[in-house]
Amino acid sequence: MPNAVIAATGLYTPPHSVSNEELVETFNTYVARFNDRHAAEIEAGAVTALQPSSPEFITKASGIKSRFVMDKTGIVDPEVMRPNLPERPNEELSVLAEMAVAAAREAIERWGKPASEIDAVLCAASNMQRAYPAMAVEIQSALGIGGFAFDMNVACSSATFGIKTAADFIAAGGAKAVLMVNPEVCSGHLNFKDRDSHFIFGDVATAVIIEAEDQARPGTGWEILGTRLKTQFSNNIRNNFGFLNNAAPEGIGAPDKLFVQEGRKVFREVVPMVSEMITEHAADLGIDPTGLKRLWLHQANINMNEMIGRRVLGRDPTPEENVIILDEYANTSSAGSIIAFHLHSDDLAAGDQGLICSFGAGYSAGTVFVRKR
Repeated sequence: MPNAVIAATGLYTPPHSVSNEELVETFNTYVARFNDRHAAEIEAGAVTALQPSSPEFITKASGIKSRFVMDKTGIVDPEVMRPNLPERPNEELSVLAEMAVAAAREAIERWGKPASEIDAVLCAASNMQRAYPAMAVEIQSALGIGGFAFDMNVACSSATFGIKTAADFIAAGGAKAVLMVNPEVCSGHLNFKDRDSHFIFGDVATAVIIEAEDQARPGTGWEILGTRLKTQFSNNIRNNFGFLNNAAPEGIGAPDKLFVQEGRKVFREVVPMVSEMITEHAADLGIDPTGLKRLWLHQANINMNEMIGRRVLGRDPTPEENVIILDEYANTSSAGSIIAFHLHSDDLAAGDQGLICSFGAGYSAGTVFVRKR
């Protein structure tokens, strides 16, 4: 069976950035107006007063300092507090497809081969903007790629699930090269009125080309040493929006139709699950995890990433070993680990080994051990 390599990656970064300070100013204005509007009910104990936020609270809780978004105007408007992204006509390229195509074109340029040599397109992301046609098929058409395409959704683990799926297609002989894209408009499902989560997400798109090793240019890319997936059901991260409930009386803006999580429970349960998964997978591959040159972890929360890094490496990792891009990009769901890999992998030497790992709602987790060719 042919081995697979990560041949190239691409990144699309939206044009707008929102700082913690801007986000907090908007949120605190909303809080003040809400408390003023409900002053009598708050005084009577019928309504709970909302508490303001601060940039310091956000940074301490998450490590996030800013985030990129597709639209800033609605997010920083206290009367709107959601992105302004008008629905496009069916004849126009959709927003997610546009982002994915931009990331894919960079990956294809870095790959140095024509798009016609790609046999399949996987769109692996948390929130598809429609049920069908598949986003992947639209992206495939826009890039002029043959073969087949389909969507995948395993929340924040979608990219590693996509890499494994692509590698399995290659091993089975069903494809020689696969494009896997992760367009994420996370700002569209974020509750900007919730103090505990309004700062978490940003928007972005990433792309990965996975290719059969015997087709790859010598000495380029990353050999995939092993992939592993894990899921375990949990309600602690959830989004109830869907076509069966989006016309409910409470409306699509109801809190449970947006991102919700029990953050402390997620931390307590996911950190050990992921740490054990990494070390067990490494042992099965004959890899000493303490010798990994770099970890490209899902960019969920700096405290989670630092603790997983300590458990895997057996010591406090250096910033070069445990890459953090949260401060600039925030949590970008499936794309986070790929952003980290894309921006911080070129400096490693041939033979260096590293780990791409994602984890999130489901619970779900994926590990991809790689070695620089």
